[in-house]
Amino acid sequence: MKLGFIGTGNMASAIMGGIISKGVIPADEIIGADLFAPGRERVKEKFGIHVTADNNEVVEKADVVLLSVKPQFYADVISGIKDKIRPDQIVITIAPGKTLSWLAEQFGKDVKIVRCMPNTPAMVGEGMTAACPNEHMTEEEIEYVKTLLSSFGLVEIVPEKLMDTVTAVSGSSPAYVFMFIEAMADAAVLDGMPRAQAYKFAAQAVLGSAKMVLDTGKHPGELKDMVCSPAGTTIDAVRVLEECGFRGTIIDAVQTCAEKSRSL
Repeated sequence: MKLGFIGTGNMASAIMGGIISKGVIPADEIIGADLFAPGRERVKEKFGIHVTADNNEVVEKADVVLLSVKPQFYADVISGIKDKIRPDQIVITIAPGKTLSWLAEQFGKDVKIVRCMPNTPAMVGEGMTAACPNEHMTEEEIEYVKTLLSSFGLVEIVPEKLMDTVTAVSGSSPAYVFMFIEAMADAAVLDGMPRAQAYKFAAQAVLGSAKMVLDTGKHPGELKDMVCSPAGTTIDAVRVLEECGFRGTIIDAVQTCAEKSRSL
């Protein structure tokens, strides 16, 4: 087995799906452990991977181990596998707030660790993942991990001091965007548009706008100005957003999220 998952929830499934669909690692070289039988059977049926209820079986059979359990379970999970972790293995973590130093302390020995923060759009192959390797990772190993992570979206290496910021600006932000889409759709429904159609119009507008930022390389403000005709409809809507503190509210929300991540 090349790749092992401890935890087979939604994020693990998104990562598995990307890796398998891109042909990075075949399903028969992936193993997932989960104490929750329906969870592991779901990924077995969906992806055709090997599954087990034993975390140590994953460690024994995998070259790369991805910890995809909730942050509050990390200490217990690491305690149960640390003696089995080999010097040549790579451990990938996706828990907010769990620093490289904290992880090293839990393992109690030199371990190759990459701290990551993906987001839920990974489930549709459009994730944004930040990765931060520790000092035991080689450049070749870092590139390999980037290949794994890029199978379900974009990935960038960032300094660890930015990981809480990443949690706020991409890890948690899909929730803010979903709220924005829902609010725009509600307004369209209020104006007479059928709800299903309203969701499609609002979601596609967000998708297309995000793609314009990435593909054109233009400043978001410049792209906004392109839509705002003199004395037009859009600039009037922008005025209302500014009067209601739209940008300030978003900034406050992102900063609050980052602070909460630091406190975990």
